[in-house]
Amino acid sequence: MKTPHFSLTLPLAIILSAMAPVLASKEQPTHAPSGQSAKSEKSAKSEKSEKSSKSTKSSKSAKSGESSHPHPGTGGYVKELSLQGVSFKVSCPNRGSVNELSIVPTGLSGGKAPIVAEVDGVVVGADVGDLNVDGYPEIYVFTQSAGSGSYGSVIAYAANKKKSLSPVTLPDLSDDKGLAAGYTGHDEFAVVEDRLMRRFKLSGAGDTNAVPGAVTRQIQYRLEAGEAGWILRVDNVSQF
Repeated sequence: MKTPHFSLTLPLAIILSAMAPVLASKEQPTHAPSGQSAKSEKSAKSEKSEKSSKSTKSSKSAKSGESSHPHPGTGGYVKELSLQGVSFKVSCPNRGSVNELSIVPTGLSGGKAPIVAEVDGVVVGADVGDLNVDGYPEIYVFTQSAGSGSYGSVIAYAANKKKSLSPVTLPDLSDDKGLAAGYTGHDEFAVVEDRLMRRFKLSGAGDTNAVPGAVTRQIQYRLEAGEAGWILRVDNVSQF
């Protein structure tokens, strides 16, 4: 009798199917458990958020520090000027119709105690010069009154041989009827070489302070010694 023959060779598909779980477990990357991975990702996000928060706080702090210093953009007036080894820091809050002007000098042997003066209106400009050409500077601060008139004036001081400051006086325009005729305010001041220049529009028929005419009067001042300080004297007048 012939003994039946059984083949020990299994189909390839069955063998591969049986080995698949083993192969999969060997090929799987050695990552941290899903719980740890989520935790790590959460920690990274938290760290990033914390850094972003710190950066934002730092930026806000820097801006706050900058805004705490007055400058022209906030409505106040601050300017530093230097000439012939002497510096002047001019500051005025420019709030309301009456303000307090501060001028802090540096480079004077008498110290740097500030000059404080009351301003009828606001400060609109400042300049330095040596109008009497003595080798020592003067500081000129230009002001403008409140209201439609916007009348201009000058608060000024001269450095006496770099020791102290003496006042410089600008005579009132109304002291000279010829100069004051047609005056409508809105003055413009500037130091040009060794002279102080002043310009303003003259009124015409029916003109008001708020709407000046087309003609401009220009007054040129020189600096002279007075009894108790310095005086700005009219040197030349022109119209155009």
